[in-house]
Amino acid sequence: MQDFIKSNELCFRNININVPVNYEQITDGVLTLFAREVVHKSNMNADLPWLVYLQGGPGFAAPRPEANSGWLKAALKHYRVLLLDQRGTGASSAITHQTLASKSPQQQAEYLTHFRADNIVRDAEQLRQHLGIDQWALLGQSFGGFCALHYLSFYPHSLSRVFMTGGIPSLTATADEVYQATYKRVADKNKAFFKRFAGAQQQCNAIAEYIVNNKVYLPNGQLFTVEQFQTWGITLGGTGGDLAMYYALENAFVEIEGQQALSYDFLNIMLNQQSYQTNPIYAILHEAIYCQQQASQWSAERVRQQYPQYQYQRGGDVSFTGEMVYPWMFDQMTCLQPLCEAAHLLAAKDDWPLLYCADQLAKNTVPIAAAVYVEDMYVEYRYSCETLALLANAKSWQTNQYEHNGLRVDGEHILEQLIVLADSL
Repeated sequence: MQDFIKSNELCFRNININVPVNYEQITDGVLTLFAREVVHKSNMNADLPWLVYLQGGPGFAAPRPEANSGWLKAALKHYRVLLLDQRGTGASSAITHQTLASKSPQQQAEYLTHFRADNIVRDAEQLRQHLGIDQWALLGQSFGGFCALHYLSFYPHSLSRVFMTGGIPSLTATADEVYQATYKRVADKNKAFFKRFAGAQQQCNAIAEYIVNNKVYLPNGQLFTVEQFQTWGITLGGTGGDLAMYYALENAFVEIEGQQALSYDFLNIMLNQQSYQTNPIYAILHEAIYCQQQASQWSAERVRQQYPQYQYQRGGDVSFTGEMVYPWMFDQMTCLQPLCEAAHLLAAKDDWPLLYCADQLAKNTVPIAAAVYVEDMYVEYRYSCETLALLANAKSWQTNQYEHNGLRVDGEHILEQLIVLADSL
């Protein structure tokens, strides 16, 4: 480990260890695991407990702290914080179309099977033992909460307490059941968006019509389609997302020699919304996070057929989709195209191991405090409540004050509330 680096009120140091790619066959190679320890300068020499932050996703690196603010400010009053880049992200042997280029589709698929929550938690355990820590706390946001529930299922002795925000999955729901629920949530968000902003539906329809009638290219040279435009709806699941979309729509068109065309600024926004391109785990393993001993078989695409409003018809109204991944993405999106065959292989994989142990969770003794967002577009509220009813030693704060990104919007308040809730257990 390097020495601490001081930046304003924060002090941090970087930690790197090697972990197996495959914990069942440790001769299959190693990965570099990266984490960053963060402590407030006033607590540099204090004997504080540890808190591990588990990032949402899957497929995104831990945040890079710039200031003592948000949830981190609340956490650093009580803990040394460990920001873990989950395997395949950030500085932890990052996965991209470039890093996988030398592998065959079969090798890509086999390699990617080792990047779900089970191995993320195994990595955390390796790191805990490396640092000589008996127990630590977890803060799991979104998919990070899924990882925390796996941690509670199989390594509860390593945990002092667990905080979860917008991240309590069903223990048993299939991917189809998850998408059947979340498509309905997305429909509600569409309805609210178009009701709130006069003219937004007409503008979205005009954009779709223009895309159908013209060859439109994103700044990276990728052909832009209506299906891609519809995925912009993922933004509706966060506080302020609808307003950001409305503002972007205002400048969607530019006049060129008397003709309307989609503006470069708008097309650049569309490209920047496609985080699947820079974080392919988010696309290629998204449905796999729900799979336990069954294949996804492109669940979101199949379930979409049950909701005709998402099937755009020329001259009709546009409806946005949400946090769903579709097989056409691997045909259309430049950085996903090299992973197309691997994606189909993973969608057909039907022997994914179990992620949760209901018996262990029913007798859990680790204090669990969870923020559950009633109108969450990403994680179905009903399933979260069903799981909470099965968890021992857990309390929840259920609110419609926040969307799925509540921790980012008002993290200091939310984490402080959860700390109080856990203290009461």
